[in-house]
Order: sequence, then structure tokens, then C-alpha cells
Amino acid sequence: MKYKTPSLLLLISLCTACGNSKANSTSLKEVPADTITVFTLPTIPSMLNTPELRADFLVHHYWDNVNFADTNYVHHPEVTEQAWVDYIDMIKIVPAKTADAAIKDLFAKTEKSKTSYLYLAELADKYLYDPNSPMRNEEVYISVLDALIASSVLDETEKIRPQGRRELAQKNRVGTKAIDFTYTLASGKKSTLYNISAPYTLLFINNPGCHACAETIGALKNAPAISQAVSQKKVQILSLYPDAELDEWKKHLSDFPSEWINGYDDKQTISEKNLYDLKAIPTLYLLDQNKMVLLKDVTAQEIDQYLSK
Repeated sequence: MKYKTPSLLLLISLCTACGNSKANSTSLKEVPADTITVFTLPTIPSMLNTPELRADFLVHHYWDNVNFADTNYVHHPEVTEQAWVDYIDMIKIVPAKTADAAIKDLFAKTEKSKTSYLYLAELADKYLYDPNSPMRNEEVYISVLDALIASSVLDETEKIRPQGRRELAQKNRVGTKAIDFTYTLASGKKSTLYNISAPYTLLFINNPGCHACAETIGALKNAPAISQAVSQKKVQILSLYPDAELDEWKKHLSDFPSEWINGYDDKQTISEKNLYDLKAIPTLYLLDQNKMVLLKDVTAQEIDQYLSK
């Protein structure tokens, strides 16, 4: 089932309509408990007349009209899942601290029913964690993981997976220093991430021959700001192969521009020690000259936009 994410302007306009008395009489119409067909937005106080104030109110009160003790909501994904998609889209426009508090408060409210709680956790996995989700967002997902770990409805066994994911998500987080590692060139020469001297390092972890990796190579080659920065030696691209099948890697060496550093992880240290999250391949990191993470697990286009500023 596909769910459409509304634009911010549409979302804010819908929120504005909530303040209209005529709209309220319709949207707040009572729905029988066993016939859940709509998601009812909260009524926004009329004095909140800017998009920022309305968004702040909504992220804290978005779920006010949902009775989480009623497990019937779980059986209506066409209502609840779309509501979750819209909520996550809105979470992105408020400050990080506001988003974190709102997510944790939501999961605390959902503890009224373990069935509802686990359903919401599944939606978080699907949209915030799954590598194929266009809404994947590690920072918001960390808030979810914190809520799961602190939950009173999950036992210690059920908390093992979120604890593991939380530990991995903390590594190479935006604003922290990337973990150093050793890479090996085709010539056999070895060096480290920290030995790269450039204003920016673009770390490109990939598997040669995979379709998505080939597309990303093309996107990096054709991105104007990235290409210019590489030619001016402002950006050094390190293409890293993390696996063991070197014959396959060597077959694709010609796929990579000569000005890139193209290496492999000789002892598979990155994957064996979980130094980097490799659930999604390829993955891109943009680091500054001190190897602080500026962008994590983003697209070539997002890096190009960052460098063009």
C-alpha cells in the first residue's frame, strides 16, 4: 500500500482549516468506535497564526483524538498509516528538540495498549528505518529507539534489538567525528581515512556492480558542484568496498574516475566490528577537513546542494 506525503503548504493549509468553526463541526463528528474511517486533527487555537506556531502545536497534539487503548485502529492502516506518514512529514519542519519530545510523548501515550504500541513501532521501522523508505530519518528514529528502550510495556528481550540499533545509530552521527579505518588500494598500498588531506572528504561505501551503486557513481560524476570541488581539490572522494570478493571489485575498477581514491577493506573490519551502518548500500557521508560528519546517508544530490551553497 502506498501513502502520499502532503506538501508542507498543503499540510499547513489543512491545519488552518481546523480553526474554522464550520470545518470543526464536520471534522469533529463523532465516529463509532467500531467504524474508524477518518483521522481527526486537533483544533488549533486561533491565536496561533503562523506556520511555525501551528506546526509546534500540531506535533504535540496531533494524536489527541486517538484512543490508543482501542486496538481497532490497528486494523485500519488506510487511516492510521496515512496519519503516521503525514505526522513524520510534519516532524521534519520543527526544531530537533521539539520533534524528540513529541515522539517520546506519543510512544508514552501509546503504552495504554501493547498492541497499539507494537503497531506504532512497526510503522516507525517501516518509514524511518527501512533503507528503501524515502522518509528514512535516523535522527527521528533515534527518538523512537530511546522511547522503546525506556518503555514499560516491552520486556528486556524485546529491547535487545532497539538497543543494538541505538548503539549503531550513535556511530558516525552528524556532528560527531567519523570513525577512522584502514583501506587498501589495488596496488596493495594502505592508508587511513584520517590521512586524507582535503577540505571535504566524500566517503562512498559501495558494492561494485550493484545497480544502485552504478547510478550513484553516475550521479556523483555529473553533479556540478561535486565535480567542480573535486577538480579544485576541495573534495576528495573515497570509494570504499567493504566486502571480501576482490575479483568482483577489480573487475569494476574502471567504473571509478581516476581522481577518486578507490580502496577496499582488506580485513572487513568495518562490517565485522559494525564501525559503519551498512544496512543500505551504497551509502554516502560528507566529512569536513577534521573528519566531522556533515551529512550522513544522503544522496549525491543532497551533497551537491550542500557544496553549492
